[in-house]
Amino acid sequence: MIYQPPAGARDLLPLEVEQKSWINDRLQHRFETWGYQRIVTSTLEWLDTLTAGGAIQPSKVIQIRNNGENYLGLRPELTASIARAAVTRMAGNTDPQRLCYRANVFRNPPQSHHGRQLEFYQAGVELLFAGGILADAETILLLADCLYDLGIPDWSILLGEAGLTRSLLAVFPEAIRTEVGKCIANLDRITLENLELSADLKTQALLLFDLRGKPEEVLSKITTFDLDESATATVNNLKSLIKLLNSSSPRPLPLTLDLSLLQTFDYYTGIVFKAVSFQDHQSYILAAGGRYDRLLGLYHPQGETSPGIGFSLSIEDLHSCLLSTEQLPHEAPKSDCLVIPTTKEVEAAALKYARKLRDDSIKVELELGDRSEQAIVQYAKTRRIKQLIWIEADGTPRKETID
Repeated sequence: MIYQPPAGARDLLPLEVEQKSWINDRLQHRFETWGYQRIVTSTLEWLDTLTAGGAIQPSKVIQIRNNGENYLGLRPELTASIARAAVTRMAGNTDPQRLCYRANVFRNPPQSHHGRQLEFYQAGVELLFAGGILADAETILLLADCLYDLGIPDWSILLGEAGLTRSLLAVFPEAIRTEVGKCIANLDRITLENLELSADLKTQALLLFDLRGKPEEVLSKITTFDLDESATATVNNLKSLIKLLNSSSPRPLPLTLDLSLLQTFDYYTGIVFKAVSFQDHQSYILAAGGRYDRLLGLYHPQGETSPGIGFSLSIEDLHSCLLSTEQLPHEAPKSDCLVIPTTKEVEAAALKYARKLRDDSIKVELELGDRSEQAIVQYAKTRRIKQLIWIEADGTPRKETID
């Protein structure tokens, strides 16, 4: 029998691990420069925790039966876990809380997509107990800094407003409103055009579907809609946020206002956004996030609500975008030297010598077999090891540098 990973799972070999570590390290450094502290939450959560409030459907969670009657689940994202930890374990801390993470997440693919990827790697931030335009601007500008730091080519940020989009969807009959929203979220124009809608509602649906472009132009189109007082206030907040972003970014911010933008996880209440890149006729979703001002209340013992906003970056998509650049390491890590005992009697001396070098932070391998000198040199060349240290019969080292 040939053993393989389960369908949807995969192994990461040393070079890919090195490249993705390079990405993660730069993201972590940027998070820290903005004052974010790393948090590590449990990979397993109670299923009720992950699906609280109906934001995440149980079918998306890879579930594990507990010994009792309750079910556990592998986290499909980090926001719910961090929200739980913040209101139950960190309630006494001074507001706001700036938290960051790097972790794997797991998602159950639809039944018709056997073999679709199950495990993903993310890095991201959550800014908790802080509302308002300034917190929104901080989050988006931090995301932009991350993408600039990595050297991602040809990226842009799509900015939407979940509350405003839901307000615009409210004109549709409740029985079909969800279907209209799904078509818009999945950019499925064909299905949207075939929904059973009146001529006026179909026109409204297609207007909403196409409500994306330069912020000034989209905001101008919005004035043609019949907005209530709350929606009007939201539009004014959007105008203020975009003005703040453009005036405070050190570089031109590639920003597209997309009021058709709806996120997969339905706990967002304010701005929502995605960072995307288009390369070689393929699109990549590099990051996604938004504001969730009701989520924390689901986990608070007294149900107290608090604002929150954050984003997650897809390490896989960032990696794919960077493969064609010169940014990533092109080789797996190498050792600095190879220590070779020339006889069995000096093996202890070789171990001691290697330890002494390691104490000086030198990366050392120890020759373990009875290979010929020619085979040892060839191995060192293959592993890109530049220095050989032969431990002679009298215990003294002889150094050799190879090309």
